[in-house]
Parts: sequence; structure tokens; C-alpha cells
Amino acid sequence: MKILKQKIGSNLIALFFIAGFFLFSKSSLAQTEPEPDTLNYTYTLPDFIVEAQKDSNYEKKYRRLVYNVKKVLPYAKMASFRFQLMEQNLQVLPSDRARKEYLKKTEAAIKDQFMDDLKNLTRSQGKILIKLIYRETGKSTYDLLQTYRGDITAIYWQGMAKVFDANLKEEYDPIEDWQIEQIIKELGFD
Repeated sequence: MKILKQKIGSNLIALFFIAGFFLFSKSSLAQTEPEPDTLNYTYTLPDFIVEAQKDSNYEKKYRRLVYNVKKVLPYAKMASFRFQLMEQNLQVLPSDRARKEYLKKTEAAIKDQFMDDLKNLTRSQGKILIKLIYRETGKSTYDLLQTYRGDITAIYWQGMAKVFDANLKEEYDPIEDWQIEQIIKELGFD
């Protein structure tokens, strides 16, 4: 009987100890901050984007920009490809005379292939094309003309571009032109 009382007493002590532990741990859990829900992420847009989206013409302008980028991006990609191919071919040609002849033939081929399409571009499409050529080649259109056609030709075409409110020296800035960069990434041409 004495042994039974000792077992019950020790079991009661153990029971009180466990109950006290749970009470203490629950009170300490209640004091900690709840963990954030990892499934609900929120992102706050900068004020200028929110304000731009409130503009009634924003969606119309953005869709027009998407259309224009889709239209001129293949030309910029082709210009980049042609530029790289031309650079490689010019390095293997033996003389200046062969290089000049190659440049004339390349220019004639490009004019035959693309001039009709490029004449039909709008002003805004032409401005976007100038920026995208810089994005693809790393050089402005003016610098490309100056390198391969000479100063006088580059100055002439810069003057023609100015008449149409464009600038061949325009550079592509991914921060300034963030919408164009976003459209290119969405199209998968990154």
C-alpha cells in the first residue's frame, strides 16, 4: 500500500510537471509574433506606375507600343545578325579593295531586301528601331554609318533623321526604356 501511494504521488508530480510545461510553453508561444503567411506575397508598385495606369489612354498607348516593338524587333535582330556576319567577313578579306567591294554588295543586298518595308515604318516605329539597333549591336546607328560608310554619309542620314524628328545617335537605356525591355522579355526575345 505504501508502494502504491508512492507511485501515485510520483505520477501526480510528473502530471503536474507536464501540465505546467504545456501551460508555460503556450503562454510563451502566445507572446511571440505569428509567422507571416508565405503564400500571399504583395508587391507595391511605384506611384508613377499606378498614376500611369489611371490614365485613360495608358492602355491604348501601351498596346500601340507593343505593336510597334513587335513590328520592328525582327529588323533589329536581323541588323545585329548582319552586322556580326559582316564583321567576321571583313576580317578575313585580304585587301581594302575587297572590303569596300564587299561593303557595297552587302549594302545593295540589304537595300533590296528591306528598303520597301523600312519606308513604310511610322516615325515612332523608326525611333524604336534606332533604339533597338543600339540594344542589339551595342553601337548607335550613327556610329555604324560612320564606321562603314563614312562621315559625310552619316551626317547626311542624321540630317534626314532630324527632319523626321529622330536622332541616329539615340542610345537604348533599359531603365529609361523599361516598357520596351518588358515587352521584349514577354515576347521571349531576351
